[in-house]
Amino acid sequence: MTGAAATEPAGTALPDAAGVDAWVAPTWEQVVRDHSARVYRLAYRLSGNQQDAEDLTQETFVRVFRSLADFSPGTFEGWLHRITTNLFLDMVRRRQRIRFDALPEDTERLPGSAPSPEQVYADTHLDPQIQAALDKLSPEFRVAVVLCDIEGLTYEEISATLGIKLGTVRSRIHRGRVQLREALAHLAPGRVPVPAEGLR
Repeated sequence: MTGAAATEPAGTALPDAAGVDAWVAPTWEQVVRDHSARVYRLAYRLSGNQQDAEDLTQETFVRVFRSLADFSPGTFEGWLHRITTNLFLDMVRRRQRIRFDALPEDTERLPGSAPSPEQVYADTHLDPQIQAALDKLSPEFRVAVVLCDIEGLTYEEISATLGIKLGTVRSRIHRGRVQLREALAHLAPGRVPVPAEGLR
């Protein structure tokens, strides 16, 4: 890209010769740079562990790379949420069919260009008891609660992301929150409130 288009933010609309806005798709590198932290945070909330979050993040951007040229103008965040969430649900289904043995702790790892440990901790850390309670939810409830209460998506955005009806979204969020309250009830003598605006 050269000229004025190169200085525009990723995924902007620039006037064409006729004065009509023409979609200028961002490069894959721009998408990764601008959205990798958010995708990783969502992947971590859904999976509950760093290794799966890294795998989901990598696979999300592989999918983006393969289909970026075909992406029609819209919200990248919604598209990335949909890809990440679908990959997580696929992973859960696959694991229900296949038993995985963990690699030994001393297995060598290649260094990556991931955020620093401090940044990962700050971006992904929930109270361990809350994360454990989230991990116990069924994948469908966990996805709905995480997208709503942690990622801040509206019910309509969750419906579009998951391809399910609005009533189903409401039901999954409600049932997931009820299960979270029950799982966390031991932390206080009274009822443990889960704020309607989220767990952030």
